[in-house]
Amino acid sequence: MGFKENLKSELTYSGMLVKELAAKSGVSKYSIDNYLNKRGQSPSVEAAVKIAQSLGVSVEYLVTGKEGQTEKALVNHEVQNIVRLIDQLNDKDRLFLLDFVKWVRSREK
Repeated sequence: MGFKENLKSELTYSGMLVKELAAKSGVSKYSIDNYLNKRGQSPSVEAAVKIAQSLGVSVEYLVTGKEGQTEKALVNHEVQNIVRLIDQLNDKDRLFLLDFVKWVRSREK
């Protein structure tokens, strides 16, 4: 898979809309739409970095679909996505989720 497919996948996984990614990254919606369309225009390095940072993934991941070994060793892709989604919750929901995770862990013991 290439940049276009990986970007589509990350947008879907994160639940982020193109206009939200544009606002967060500073890359125009028009440009992001061009990266996602049939022709799959490739972004500049600067745009790719901004998009990757906004999605919480590496540029390498967006380009190749694979993380570098050092990044993969620190935090895998699933954990990065979980953290990103939790970060979008309000304080009340975040505390509820923390209590729920503690409850699930207590059942495993």
